[in-house]
Amino acid sequence: MKANDKQLIYTLLKTADAYECGYTRQKFAGEPVFADDMVVECSRSELIETTVATSNNGSAAVVSIQPTAYSTTGQDSVYSTTGQASADANMSQNSGISLDEINAKILRCTRCGLARTRNNVVPGMGVEHPQVLVIGEGPGHDEDMQGLPFVGKAGVLLDRMLAAIGLDRKTNCYIANIVKCRPPENRNPLPDEQSACFCFLEAQIHILKPKMILCMGKIAIEKLINQSIPITQKHGEFFEYNGIPVMPTYHPSALLRNEELKRPAWEDLKKFKRKLDEINAN
Repeated sequence: MKANDKQLIYTLLKTADAYECGYTRQKFAGEPVFADDMVVECSRSELIETTVATSNNGSAAVVSIQPTAYSTTGQDSVYSTTGQASADANMSQNSGISLDEINAKILRCTRCGLARTRNNVVPGMGVEHPQVLVIGEGPGHDEDMQGLPFVGKAGVLLDRMLAAIGLDRKTNCYIANIVKCRPPENRNPLPDEQSACFCFLEAQIHILKPKMILCMGKIAIEKLINQSIPITQKHGEFFEYNGIPVMPTYHPSALLRNEELKRPAWEDLKKFKRKLDEINAN
């Protein structure tokens, strides 16, 4: 395949992905340099192995020759990029998309079955340059009726939890969910529903650029870091999402059901506050 053909395919994929997600994601941040495929003619035996010149220590080296469909021009990947610095520079810009535009796309979304049962979409709420992004799993009944995140009993408790460590959705936080529409009967969002909605959250994080992320419950943290964890063992531990410190703690709904969880959740919040203070001091 010619380099121009590869560039055209890459550009189409990048444009389609940006249209769906609302911004240019990290995997498309760099500008790749493609090369024409290099056809290597060799015998069947040469495809298995060949003896090459002596190695640095003077002994003969035997290497396996694998068929190749491209020339990497000296790089160890299908294409070379202009470097991490260039990628970081591209990611430091908002790719021309605003938070309002992302939320407008969310309001129009019909990507999964939750769109058929919702009353209102719940994009999120808070300040546009937050210190902390709070992520839940999905809207409940009250959120579905009002179109706002965490406004029921669990939301009242969340606001108290945040206030206890100096945080507030009106001054220094943004609150969002993994899925933006209420799952029927408040069930857990299904994996395909989470996947259909997750790029919106990725876009929100890209634009908001919070200093830290607080995940409320198992579903939020597992989707964000893309691994399964036991929340009873891993709450209060720090993980990372694209360089941003992330901590999971118990969902406020769990605290309302089991008051014994309030003490460990409070210890989590104090640890989270100490980390945030360290970041703000630097």
